Amino acid sequence: MSDQFDPSDPRPTAPREPETGECCGSGCDPCVYDRYGEAMDRYESALRAWEHRQAAKSVTT
Repeated sequence: MSDQFDPSDPRPTAPREPETGECCGSGCDPCVYDRYGEAMDRYESALRAWEHRQAAKSVTT
């Protein structure tokens, strides 16, 4: 992959992990960790798509 940065297609950023104490421990549904897990799933999917686009760009350049 190219080390060139394309400002029109920035690398996705990972969501912030909940800090100690953000989960109250009372079994909330959804828990902050559930939300974090969902956000991580979206991030990982977006990152794979971004990496695929970057690989395609490096082949064409």
